[in-house]
Amino acid sequence: MSRRCVLRFTGAQHEALRIHLFPGDGMEAVALALCGRRESATASILMVHKMVMIPYTACRRDDYRITWPVELVRHLVVEAAEKHMGILKIHSHPGGYDRFSDVDDASDHDLFPSVHAWTDDGFPHVSAVMLPCGRIFARAHLADGTWRPVDRVAVAGDDILFFDHDETLEKVTADQVRTAQAFGPSTVSSLRRLTVGVVGASGTGGWVIEQLGRLGVGRLVLVDHDCVERKNLNRIVETVSTDAEIGRPKVEVFSERVPLFGTYCTVEGRVATVLNRNVAERLAECDVLFGCVDSLDGRDVLNRIATFYTLPLFDVGVLLRADGQGSVETVCGSVHYLLPGGSSLLSRGVYDPETLRAETVRRTNPAQYEELRKEGYIRGVPTDSPAVISINGFVASAAVNEFLARIHQFRLELNTGQRWQLFDLVNCSWTHPPDGSPCPLLGNRAGRGDLVPFLDCNLVEESHHV
Repeated sequence: MSRRCVLRFTGAQHEALRIHLFPGDGMEAVALALCGRRESATASILMVHKMVMIPYTACRRDDYRITWPVELVRHLVVEAAEKHMGILKIHSHPGGYDRFSDVDDASDHDLFPSVHAWTDDGFPHVSAVMLPCGRIFARAHLADGTWRPVDRVAVAGDDILFFDHDETLEKVTADQVRTAQAFGPSTVSSLRRLTVGVVGASGTGGWVIEQLGRLGVGRLVLVDHDCVERKNLNRIVETVSTDAEIGRPKVEVFSERVPLFGTYCTVEGRVATVLNRNVAERLAECDVLFGCVDSLDGRDVLNRIATFYTLPLFDVGVLLRADGQGSVETVCGSVHYLLPGGSSLLSRGVYDPETLRAETVRRTNPAQYEELRKEGYIRGVPTDSPAVISINGFVASAAVNEFLARIHQFRLELNTGQRWQLFDLVNCSWTHPPDGSPCPLLGNRAGRGDLVPFLDCNLVEESHHV
């Protein structure tokens, strides 16, 4: 079976292309892009990293044809060869013609053999067309001179868009009739085609998994290194006392029980943390990510995966402070929607570099951590806080609804103002803080793809696949 082929854009890139490719004169326009790669045995994914808009004045433009001097983008092809990256050519069809034309075929046959000769790595490059509605279709040009359709074009923006080569709607089954009544058969079909990664299968993660499975997401990739304990049974859905008695891995529990929902959702479980490289690589091939972890280094790595591989990321957090005697001081929750190339958990102030360093040292070298802490060279990291099923379920539900609102735009307000939600259940407030500034560390890494060192950090390379 051939590998799945995917092309990814950020929302900002998609909008910039729409503006350039449709200037309003009814003539074709063109742009090229340098793309990061994710190449594996099962997937060939290109993420747009850097775009070059070809000036209108440098082209010969018509309503069905465009020619332009290749010299304008020779430097882009040279950079692709040096960094083992891909090239995307994308142009417009102002009349809405929804397939590649004979003129497009001839143009691609002129361009891509020379691109392959320059890069000489055997990996595909991509030609794409944008229609006036914003829809993009694409094909991958292979090293042997043939081409194949790109299975999916994805846009990770305030609205999450998927343009699939096969647009046939999946049949709405009996178990999904009510979901279809609320969101329509096209959204149900879209959910069934998605692979969603969920990191953390405990308090909030369990609720997220439960809801995504029952909504009919096609495949869940679950990551958690812990096993079920007695103390978990009051808050992790689907767990029972026998799971705690034998110490079953949490992802094993969900891998067994989610398929029993009858929604045709398949589950792939990894007994590991997101700090494992092969786990991070698998998550890079998902369509959407949910982070339901407390650890700062885990949240940081998830943010990196989403940035490097142009993925939408929903980060779920809960903070509950109590005195242990029945008095509650703080009950807060947060849902962060993170766009690749935009703000990060770091630039939003969720943590700072020093706290992240402290947690990493505590995890990798506990003895050194204690020495540095005693000597005053390092600050402590947050300790565990109480966990209550109702609070976890409330915040997890907010995250899943946030995801639904971005693939099926049902809100009256634009999604641009909903990137960060804070819940304070003690003070009965629900606020939407302004988005932070672009991350100074990750802002220029959007779409960079596979890199050495991987994700610009050090990860281990082992996990147990359920």
